[in-house]
Amino acid sequence: MTQRRRRVTQAEVARLAGVSQAMVSLVLNESDGVRVAPETRKRVEEALRRTGYTVDIMGRRLRGKSNRIIGVFTYEAVFPSGSADFYGPFLGGIEEESEAQGFDLLLFTSPGRRQGRRKVYEEGSNRLGIADGCILLGRHTDRDELDRLVDERFPFVFIGRRESSAGPVSYVGGDYAAATAELYERLWSLGHRRIALVGYREESESTADRRTGYLRACRKHRKAPLALSDDDPSAVYERLRADGVTAALVEAAEMAAALRALANSSGLRVPEDLSIGVLGDADPTQTSGWPLRAVPHVDWTTFRIPRRAMGARAVRILVDMLLGDTAPGRETQVLLPCDLVDGTTVTTAPHR
Repeated sequence: MTQRRRRVTQAEVARLAGVSQAMVSLVLNESDGVRVAPETRKRVEEALRRTGYTVDIMGRRLRGKSNRIIGVFTYEAVFPSGSADFYGPFLGGIEEESEAQGFDLLLFTSPGRRQGRRKVYEEGSNRLGIADGCILLGRHTDRDELDRLVDERFPFVFIGRRESSAGPVSYVGGDYAAATAELYERLWSLGHRRIALVGYREESESTADRRTGYLRACRKHRKAPLALSDDDPSAVYERLRADGVTAALVEAAEMAAALRALANSSGLRVPEDLSIGVLGDADPTQTSGWPLRAVPHVDWTTFRIPRRAMGARAVRILVDMLLGDTAPGRETQVLLPCDLVDGTTVTTAPHR
């Protein structure tokens, strides 16, 4: 049976380096205002390498020291293949920028889970506290936990715009309002004059932002809005047909695929008879319960969410917060532009 390796103590490092234990602590903690002779520092660092000494992370946190560790907490699973396609660029940006900033990453998953959802707080304790600060991801946010994190002034940045009644939330999101308005303008330029919005029934900041962009475009062109959020694709499709809609902006790729299938089955063509634009890359974490579960590959007209850039920017904001260069507020709330992607599901309006 393999024996567990005994933890090396500062006293042992001090004996090997020929210095006091206090001197080892000074080198490890890089105490401000205390000068350590270069030769002494070199002996201590060599002893640390030879012994394989590891820092007591929780002890450093209790003493108010930085571990140079950034946590990453996700409310949804990020490793299944479908989700990996969605979350992968976020994590890639976070990893790349953390390395550039000289911080390690710590991914939080279980066991903080209740009723099928991951939780930040377990038995009243903030599980993220071992890290200096944290990047949070996930559409399904726990509002009570978010308020508590803000109240406790724990340093964190959310990927995706978030609001809290407890105070300002630091975030990096996509500018979904501007992107939705831009896609509406693209449809308008192609002759569409009856454009509908089909969003999630569940309210969230991202859904609200898309609706804001849509309503802004409707007001600009003095057109009455038609914003739908029905769970039943058949009911949505019938409403689109009854209202003479020639183009739909759809938040969920799954709903877009369902509407496309219903149009084809009723003898209509997409995009010749009904243009469909998807408001952002498909999110595989969504489960709507709609009859059509699988989303076939379609070259959708959409906008691309800058996931990698969002992950990297979130790290830079968090590091600035940890260094005391900024505090939660407007300077730590950023929306990045989304790029319009022309696909095959949008064309000129049909002549009627």
